[in-house]
Amino acid sequence: MSIINTVATAAFILITSSIMYAEESKKPAPTAEPKMASPKGAKAYIIFPKNGKTVKTKFLVKFGLKKMGIAPAGIKFPNTGHHHLIIDGAKFDMNLPLSMSETLKHFGAGQTETFLELKPGKHTLKLVFADHLHRVHQPPVISEEITITVK
Repeated sequence: MSIINTVATAAFILITSSIMYAEESKKPAPTAEPKMASPKGAKAYIIFPKNGKTVKTKFLVKFGLKKMGIAPAGIKFPNTGHHHLIIDGAKFDMNLPLSMSETLKHFGAGQTETFLELKPGKHTLKLVFADHLHRVHQPPVISEEITITVK
């Protein structure tokens, strides 16, 4: 008798889960949230250090922004976002959320400056402003790349 109960229970679970799966598969797939727009004339820029300057191994980098506001990652509000710093030309896909690495720094708490420590030599820095989901705005708000020398 217990084998019959076990088989009946297993069959009931299998049929029930199949019905639930069939109902779930009828739901439309979630659509990707569109990228956030940036206003005309929005601009990200590096305030300090200036292009061509020589800095110490550990130095301050100040971020600038025009026509947009700062909001921490995860906070969705029009015309806002947070900075990402690209060091030495780190590659990223403009269509995907920006990943984090030693050469692609996230400032998701809304920071507008950071201390950076780099090895001696020439380096490049560039800011990319991104939305609440770490995605580049449309149109992109990306600073000009600067070159510095670390002594």
